[in-house]
Amino acid sequence: MKAMPIPPQAPFTEGVAELPSGGKLYYRDSGGAGPAVVFSHPATGSALVWPYQQPAFAAAGYRVVAYSRRSHFGSAPVAPGAGGSASVDLRELADHLGVNKFHAVASAAGGAVIVDFAHSHPQRLYSLTLSSSVGGVRDADYLALSESLRPKGFDDMPADFREIGPSYRAANPAGVREWLALEQTALTGNRLGQTPVNHITWKSLENMRVPTLLMTGDADLWLPPSVLRMFAARIPNNEIAVVPEAGHAIYWEAPEIFNATVIGFVRRHET
Repeated sequence: MKAMPIPPQAPFTEGVAELPSGGKLYYRDSGGAGPAVVFSHPATGSALVWPYQQPAFAAAGYRVVAYSRRSHFGSAPVAPGAGGSASVDLRELADHLGVNKFHAVASAAGGAVIVDFAHSHPQRLYSLTLSSSVGGVRDADYLALSESLRPKGFDDMPADFREIGPSYRAANPAGVREWLALEQTALTGNRLGQTPVNHITWKSLENMRVPTLLMTGDADLWLPPSVLRMFAARIPNNEIAVVPEAGHAIYWEAPEIFNATVIGFVRRHET
């Protein structure tokens, strides 16, 4: 929970990719010859929320790509009635960048996009990291369980309360302010209206064959460890990591643990 200054970023290029499906996505790309790691942000974030990860993964020899989904920082908004699919956008962005196969690292809502992508294009993924992600599962029992964890009015509570664990908020108010500054610039328009390509269910997760790291914080209000284990019971070839004293934003609250855990995992799955 110690205060960690944001480290200097590895050199990167940035741009806006014009996609065949009509979307325009902002991205940052460190380049390099190493395997690509593509970061998929939470609903409260954008391509900018990975400053603790970008230099660490680049130093480990990876090509780091972070991008904003539609209606998030730097990207075009979701068009009314023609939102398309976020997983199709990801495939087209990877094609645009010449990334044929990659490690996907997703936090929270970004995980549903990656799970949808993994259902459609497993051959394009070396590995999949789902950090504090509800995974896009649409089974009625799971949706009811998820709703029961959060009281009425939860979505209207301050973003830092919903996303960041109490230990971090108490120990590092400066870090909370930095996170909030990124959260307040993340959403630039209506983000609703994109639909998954696949109907994701408990049963469909059983057919996934991409090596998967499942992470959560022990103080995560969205995905407590018991619910994480429900995903682990369905997804083959998975590993679990529960981070102590962390909430929903592990990548920010405990970046040293997050980086070491994910880099160790992706190193074991590079072929």
